[in-house]
Amino acid sequence: MARQFDPRLREFADAREISFLEAVEQHGKPTIAAKTLGVHHSVLIRALDNLERRAAKMGYAPSYDMTHAVPDGFRVKGVSTAYTDDGIAIQWVKTERDNDRWEVIMREGFAAMAETLPRVKAAPGPAKTDSSLCNVYTLTDCHVGMLASAKETLDADWDLKIAERTLTAAFCHMVNAAPQAGVGVVAQLGDWLHSDGSGGLLPITPQHGHVLDQDGRFSKIVSTSIRILRRIVDFALERHDKVVVLLAEGNHDMASSIWLRAMFAALYENEPRVQVIDSALPYYVYQHGQTMLAFHHGHLKRNEALPLLFASQFPKVWGATTKRYCATGHRHHVEEKEHSGMTVIQHPTLAARDAYAARGGWLSERSATAITYHSQFGQVARNTVVPEMFEVAA
Repeated sequence: MARQFDPRLREFADAREISFLEAVEQHGKPTIAAKTLGVHHSVLIRALDNLERRAAKMGYAPSYDMTHAVPDGFRVKGVSTAYTDDGIAIQWVKTERDNDRWEVIMREGFAAMAETLPRVKAAPGPAKTDSSLCNVYTLTDCHVGMLASAKETLDADWDLKIAERTLTAAFCHMVNAAPQAGVGVVAQLGDWLHSDGSGGLLPITPQHGHVLDQDGRFSKIVSTSIRILRRIVDFALERHDKVVVLLAEGNHDMASSIWLRAMFAALYENEPRVQVIDSALPYYVYQHGQTMLAFHHGHLKRNEALPLLFASQFPKVWGATTKRYCATGHRHHVEEKEHSGMTVIQHPTLAARDAYAARGGWLSERSATAITYHSQFGQVARNTVVPEMFEVAA
């Protein structure tokens, strides 16, 4: 007897799977249907098996009395069914959010919203730059929106106003002190936002739900964050022929990094001198001549594993370069080590430590560093700023 597939599976199928279902409905047997479509019958069967499993995860598997499908973006966590002699008496369907699907939904939504944003008009560039040089301005773990009190942490205060003043001043100082390079990389390495707006805009971490000290409503944090980044990018455009913008994923802002990339790619769509690295993969690369510049927040892989990972993920860039550097953050302190073929530089943060870090006894020097790379010779210069430089002016 030919295998039958439930017509309602169409609700959970993509275009390819729908064509398979229609062919089976028309020809009866999967082997004949596969032959008419020009694929091996095992390909068709495997695809429809996967479709049935995906439908089951969303609550639809009628052969097991599961007929209550959950909305897109969720999956079934468990089903409890009470039976009588006449059939089902009552059934409980427990759900949870499907994070992978939510990420896809968010990307699609943010891309659609970005279509309506007004575009920045192209601006004239600097009169003279050195095309062989690339300045990388690294800002990591800035935690915009965090609230910290020096009385509680024995460190420094941190809130939205302090963050905006400190980050803007630090970036401008780094740009003015660096060589007049042809390329400027705004390397925002993740955890730009302290919280991600998860859980109904509550101040909690995305993955583990830890409660965070937050300065104000999430909407206010978002507007401040965008304002700081726009000032930084616009100032970089005044000093460089080309500005590369990296808005990396961090463990505190996994979702927000998505809408930030979508927004800034749309904002500067008409500015040919701006390149936004719009990658869903949290490992990023920019090639400057024979110099490979790699970036990762540091929340998914440890530093010593990054050289081999980047060599495997980006073999063409690795093979085309002789000088290779990877910038990371996440751990809030400085660490630099030369590995086989790549130097990994772990950058510190400009942000003050919060109560959680203070109670845990974690200490680190606060600073940010701009590193200048030559297209042929690799790293050739550095300049560093510390937040105390801007406190007097405040």
